[in-house]
Amino acid sequence: MSRRVVVAGVGMIPFTTPSRTEPYDIMGETAARKALADAGVDYSKVQQAYAGYVYGDSTSGQAALYGLGQTGIPIVNVNNNCSTGSSALFLARQAIETGAAECVIALGFEQMMRGALGSMWSDRPTPFGRFDTQTTQLQGWDEQAPMAAQYFGGAGQAYADKYGMDPAVFAQISVKARKHAANNPYAVFRDPVTVEEVLGSPRIFGPLTRLQCCPPTCGAAAAILCSEEFAKANGLNTAVVIKAQAMTTDFESTFTTDMMRVVGYDMAKAAADQVYEAAGVSPADIRVVELHDCFTANELLTYEGLGLTPEGTAEKFIADGDNTYGGRVVTNPSGGLLSKGHPLGATGLAQCAELVWQLRGQAEARQVEGVNLALQHNIGLGGAAVVTLYEKVS
Repeated sequence: MSRRVVVAGVGMIPFTTPSRTEPYDIMGETAARKALADAGVDYSKVQQAYAGYVYGDSTSGQAALYGLGQTGIPIVNVNNNCSTGSSALFLARQAIETGAAECVIALGFEQMMRGALGSMWSDRPTPFGRFDTQTTQLQGWDEQAPMAAQYFGGAGQAYADKYGMDPAVFAQISVKARKHAANNPYAVFRDPVTVEEVLGSPRIFGPLTRLQCCPPTCGAAAAILCSEEFAKANGLNTAVVIKAQAMTTDFESTFTTDMMRVVGYDMAKAAADQVYEAAGVSPADIRVVELHDCFTANELLTYEGLGLTPEGTAEKFIADGDNTYGGRVVTNPSGGLLSKGHPLGATGLAQCAELVWQLRGQAEARQVEGVNLALQHNIGLGGAAVVTLYEKVS
């Protein structure tokens, strides 16, 4: 990176179910205000804004930010499916790094509907056409099962078949997620569950049961990024910086091999490898990760995609407790998407907020000790993967 990018402030609101949500513009404005207050900077000093959401009309970002004032700055609306929030963060980071701006806000919000995700437009080609074709060729198509569950459930089954793993292992990830979420006031689902309860919940597709699938939730989160020079000139906190970041999209392998590739394994691995190389660190240096656990199967795959454990060893990684407190790396201290919730546009920035709090030592009962580096992984099918490495520098 040509200029050091400081994460001067973060903010988010507690995630909720669709039946309890406020309108998207109120959620977005509230999260943005929290990030500005955390940074200690006035909105009048923000020079650009990137607003991420998936389900909403064009210029919804303006509607959310105009409550802070109409200052005439560029406001760019971003939609990259489930990686939307981190895509907004990626663009904001680029603006600071290149010198295009000195202070930028990245905002993500989502007002979701109840039920499984689906396409909103039936009169035009779906961006998932290639994915559906490849999925059908590999495992057939179930008209009764949700689309995303077929993708990720199929990927989980493919992994279990490849390595001879009992699919019941996936349920342990849901149990871990709830244990972590119990200490997170921003999470939707904080009550503990057992492996038996997870496995006994209604089956959705393949090895996945309902308690292994992230719920539709609503929420918002934001981050203030600025140059180190701007931060120092304005007396802002410079303790947390983006050390490296990479975004990838699909490779040919997504559509030519197996279900694990269909759900973005190669995208995630390539982005992580780029980040490690740029930062001069290895996965062994990482002690805390917020990763994209939209389904338990994807969390398990991502352990290996990010290099946290060698390929084919995720079952042992889980059995040894190396994915939680007291183990090698704490994955999703927030509770992750499975328990915190997954408002699509907000997720990437909620991950950012959690990791900034971890690096500052402000995560309270969720705090991972001795954290100097924190890794974020956010993925959206269609596809885009964003991996971000944060560092505590003072």
